[in-house]
Amino acid sequence: MGTGRLTGRRDQEATVPEASTAAGDAAGSSAGSAGAGAPRSLAEALRSRDDTALAALLRARPDLLSPVPGDVTQLATRAATRASVVRALERLDRFALQTAEALAVAPDPCPYPVLESLLTGETGTTGEDNGARAALPRALASLREQALVWGDEERVRLVRTARELLAPSAQRPSPTGLGPTVAEATAGMSPTRVQEIVSAAGLPATHDPVSAVSALTGLFTDPERMSALLDEAPAEAHQVLGRLVWGPPYGEVTPNPTAPVRWLRDRGLLLPASARTVVLPREVALHLRGGLAHRDTAPVAPPVPAHREHRPQLVDANAAGQAMAALSTVEELVKSWEYAGPAVLRAGGLSVRDLKRAAATLDATEAAAAFWAELAYAAGLLAGDGEADERYAPTPAFDTWCELPPAERWSALAAAWLPATRTAGLVGEQDAKGRTLSALGPELDRSAAPEVRRRVLELLAGLPEGGAADPDALLARLAWERPVRGTSDLRARLARWALDEAETLGVTGRGALSGPGRALLEHRDAAPLMAPLLPEPVDHVLLQADLTAVAPGPLRRPLGDTLAVLADVESKGGATVYRFTPGSVRRALDAGHTAVDLHAFLKEHSRTPVPQPLAYLIDDVARRHGHLRVGAASSYVRCDDDAMLGEILADKRSAGLGLRRLAPTVLAAQCEPGALLDGLRAMGYAPAAESRTGDVLVGRADAHRSPGRAAPVPVPEGPPVPDATLLGAAVRAIRAGDLAATAVRKEPAPSAGVPGGLPRTSAAETLATVQAAALTGSAVWIGYVNADGAASQRVLAPVRVEGGYVTGYDHTADEVRTYALHRITGVAELEEDHL
Repeated sequence: MGTGRLTGRRDQEATVPEASTAAGDAAGSSAGSAGAGAPRSLAEALRSRDDTALAALLRARPDLLSPVPGDVTQLATRAATRASVVRALERLDRFALQTAEALAVAPDPCPYPVLESLLTGETGTTGEDNGARAALPRALASLREQALVWGDEERVRLVRTARELLAPSAQRPSPTGLGPTVAEATAGMSPTRVQEIVSAAGLPATHDPVSAVSALTGLFTDPERMSALLDEAPAEAHQVLGRLVWGPPYGEVTPNPTAPVRWLRDRGLLLPASARTVVLPREVALHLRGGLAHRDTAPVAPPVPAHREHRPQLVDANAAGQAMAALSTVEELVKSWEYAGPAVLRAGGLSVRDLKRAAATLDATEAAAAFWAELAYAAGLLAGDGEADERYAPTPAFDTWCELPPAERWSALAAAWLPATRTAGLVGEQDAKGRTLSALGPELDRSAAPEVRRRVLELLAGLPEGGAADPDALLARLAWERPVRGTSDLRARLARWALDEAETLGVTGRGALSGPGRALLEHRDAAPLMAPLLPEPVDHVLLQADLTAVAPGPLRRPLGDTLAVLADVESKGGATVYRFTPGSVRRALDAGHTAVDLHAFLKEHSRTPVPQPLAYLIDDVARRHGHLRVGAASSYVRCDDDAMLGEILADKRSAGLGLRRLAPTVLAAQCEPGALLDGLRAMGYAPAAESRTGDVLVGRADAHRSPGRAAPVPVPEGPPVPDATLLGAAVRAIRAGDLAATAVRKEPAPSAGVPGGLPRTSAAETLATVQAAALTGSAVWIGYVNADGAASQRVLAPVRVEGGYVTGYDHTADEVRTYALHRITGVAELEEDHL
C-alpha cells in the first residue's frame, strides 16, 4: 500500500488576471425577486444615482468615457466589460479588494451581515481588534461608487465579471485561499459516489444527487453538526486539514492514501478534483477558519510616521546644494555633446559604450548618467539631430535654458521630472523579448511613474515639516493602496527610484520634502522659493601658481562659459577647481580666442595676479598654434617651415597618417582632416584647421544644435482624468440619452414596426408627423442613422421642416440640431405630458 502523501501546491498572492476576452456582464441580473425598491440590475442601480454620484463614477473610471455612453444602459454594459473591470480592480486599496474577494466567494446575492462575518469572523472579535467592522462601510461605498458592487444591504451583488475574475477555480486559485463549494466540487460526480459520501457523513440517503449535495452542504454549514463530525476525526486528519485550510486548498494524494486522508475523503471533507488531486470544499474551510475569508485583513492603511526629523532650514539648504549640483551636471552633460554627440542607435537610444563615456565625463555611475540624460531629454534640452547619421545634440531650448537664472533652470528640470513617464531606472534591464533597454530608448515609458512620484511626495508632505519617512514604511503604504500583484511590484520599484531621484534633484533634502519641493507638488512656481537658497553667482576666480583657478561659487555668464573652454574642471563642490593645460589652452585658441584675449580675460576676472607660469603657458601654446594647417584633400598639412614638415615625416608616430610630401611646404594625408588633427596633436604639435580659402576654422562649442523639438509627451496610464466641464457634459449627455431610450411612446400602428423597437414609418408618414409636431410644438421620438451608419434614438421637438431637413430642439443632445429627413428611420409620437 502507498504511504499516502498530501502536499499543498503553490502560495497565493493577490492578483487580477489580465484581460483576455471581451465578455462582460452587461447589466447584472435579478436572480429572483428583490426587496421593495431594490434595483434589479446594474443599469437600474446607476439610473437611480444623482448627477454627482454618476460624475464620481466617471471620474474614478475615466475609461468609461471613451466614447461617452449614449445612455445609462450603455454605461452599465461598458462598466461590466472585462478590460474595464480589471482596470478598476487594479486601483482598489487592499481592504476594498479583500471585500470584493470576499463577495466573490459569498452567496450571490450576499446579505450585508454575511459579508461582514466573512471579514470579521463568526464572533467578530478579529474585526473589532483590527477595525474591519468599522472600515467595511467605507470599502463597500468605494466599490459601489466604482460600479463594482450594486444592490441594497439585503442583496449586495458583485458585478458578474468581477466575480469571474476573483472567484476560485482549479486554474486560478482565489486570493482568499478558498476552494470551490460542495456543489461545484461534486459536479460530474457519480450519484452512487455522492450517496456513499452522504452515508459516511451520517446523513440519511436521498432520492437524487441534488438533494444529497444540498444535505451535505447543510451539514458543512451547520456549526454544531460540523463540530461533532470533526470531533470524530483522527488527530492526523486535523493536521491534513490544517495544511489546506488557509490555501492553497488543493493537495496531491497517492493512489493508496493513508487512513486519515481516506477518512476525510469518505465523508466529503476532501473531494476529488482530479485523479490524484483533492480539494478542501469552501464550506469546510470557512468552518475551520471561523468564518473568515482571509487569514489577515488590512482595513486600515499602514501609517507613514516621521522616521527622522530635521530643521526645515537644514532640509532646504541640503536640497539647494543638490539643486546646484544638478544644474551643473545637466549642463556639463549636454555641453559634452555639443559638437560631436553620441550616435543614435538604429532602434533608438544610447549605446552602452556611449553611456559609459557619459558616466566617465560626469564622474558618476552609469545609472546616474542615464538619469541625467533622461532628465535633459524630458526637459527638451537635447534630442536627435535628425540627420542621416543621427546623433544626439543640444536643442535651441538649451541655449535659452542656460540664460535663465539658476532657480528658474532648476524649476524647469523639476517640472519636467515630476510628470515624466520615462523611467531611467529601467536602463540596463531586459524587456519581454530579451533585449537590453537603453538610455533614451523607446521602451522606457511606464505610465504609472508620474502617479507614484506624486504619491511619494504627497506622503512626505503629510509629515511634519522637516520630517523624513522610513522607506520601508512608505513602500508598505503604497503596497496597501495598490495591492494587485504586478501593479504593486512595479510601484515599489518606481517608488524607490522616485525617492533617490527626488534627493538627487533637490526636491527633497535628507529624505524630507523641501520648501521648493512642496511648491512643486502643489502646482506652484518653485523658483521663488529656491532662489533665496542658492548662492549668488560670482564674477571672479582666484588664479594660483600651480596652473589652477578656484571659483568660490557658481560663475556668472559668460565667465563660466569661457573658463569652461579655457580650463578643465578638476574638482567640484562648494568651490570648483579648474586646471589649465596645453590642451585646454589650445581648445580656447581653436574657439577663436587669441593670446591677447586670454591674457585680458584672466586679468579682468581674477582677484589675484595672473601667475607667470600660466602666462608662459598661454604664450607658448599660442606661438605654436596654427603653425601647421590641416585641410581636406582627403586632407593635407601645410607649413611655411619645411624643416618642421620633414621632422613630422621622419617621426615613426606619423606612419599611420599616410603622409607624403607634395611640395616643400605641403604634406598630403590619406586620413580625414579630423583624424589628422588628432594625430598631430597626439604627437605634440598644435595644428589648426583651415577652410577651402585658407582661413583658420574656428571650432565653437555651440556650433551644432538639433532642430527645435518639443520635450517628449508623457504616455498616460489609460485615459486622462476628466475635468469638471467634461464630466458635466458627459452626465448631461447620458441623462439625455436615457431620456430618449426610456421615453413613453404611443403604441405604434401595426405597420410601424415591432413594438418596443425603432419605429419604421414611410417617408410620407415621417414627413407628415414631424410637420404636425412643428405646428403644435410637441416632441416626437425618432430613429436616426448618421453618415457613419450608426443608429441612435432621439427625442426631438421640431421647429422647422424644409428642404429635406428638420430642425428642432434635441432633448438628447440638449441643443438645437438639424437632421436629414431621409436618414430618419421612423417617427413615433410621445405620450402626452411626458416631457
